[in-house]
Amino acid sequence: MSSSSSSSTKTLSIGIIGFGTFAQFLAKRMVNQGHTLSATSRSDYSNLSSQLGIKFFREMENFMDEDHDVILICTSILSLSEVLKSVPIHRLKKPTLFSEVLSVKEHPKEVLLELLPEDFDVLCTHPMFGHVSGKNGWKDLPFVYDKVRIRNEDICSRFLGIFQNEGCRMVEMSCEEHDKLAARSQFLTHTVARVLSEMEIESTTMDTKGFQNLVQLKETLVTDSFDLYSGLFVHNRFAKQELKNLELALETVKQKLLTTMDDTL
Repeated sequence: MSSSSSSSTKTLSIGIIGFGTFAQFLAKRMVNQGHTLSATSRSDYSNLSSQLGIKFFREMENFMDEDHDVILICTSILSLSEVLKSVPIHRLKKPTLFSEVLSVKEHPKEVLLELLPEDFDVLCTHPMFGHVSGKNGWKDLPFVYDKVRIRNEDICSRFLGIFQNEGCRMVEMSCEEHDKLAARSQFLTHTVARVLSEMEIESTTMDTKGFQNLVQLKETLVTDSFDLYSGLFVHNRFAKQELKNLELALETVKQKLLTTMDDTL
């Protein structure tokens, strides 16, 4: 076995800040792999954490006193800066790897580099799946990451190994490139789903496969919070252009239809 494979099997002490649905989804797999987890959150998840074998702390100070190898931030995009500013970094016992799983990447990179001490490592990641699409396993699902500032390669490798061990397709990519691609693949998809929701489209007795796909898209994505959707827009500098492109494309299609109608009359 290679040294990198060997290191990825060693367990980690992982602290999670923000223990909502997605964090719980990730935590279950981490616990199953034998990692030691603790969590803190604005809401009280003490009972659920206990069931999962995870230590839960209502107070951030007590949470930070744990001997973490990794701090994983699972807050919303919009609250990241505020949450990180409230973290008592000085309570940590050693330089630690900070990672996050936000759906934008340039924004958390900037915030983490600005607010963390220089001897703390920074790994930006985006699991390109959720508790619905990943409920039957993570095999071949893309996991995007950027080693923004890594000195302790062993800890970083062991953390990435969690997702490698689950069969994820590991994609190393800069935060800028991620946001450029995600503005189209993710933000645009969410936008179309929101538009379909505003139109209140529903299944009928004569649906085509294409229409069924549109209904499914709407029903899948509008369950995500509007905070997530707005975060994809506010904190991805490429999203604004994609929204303009969508508006222009819709107007172009509309004009073509009107021109065709005029030509046939």
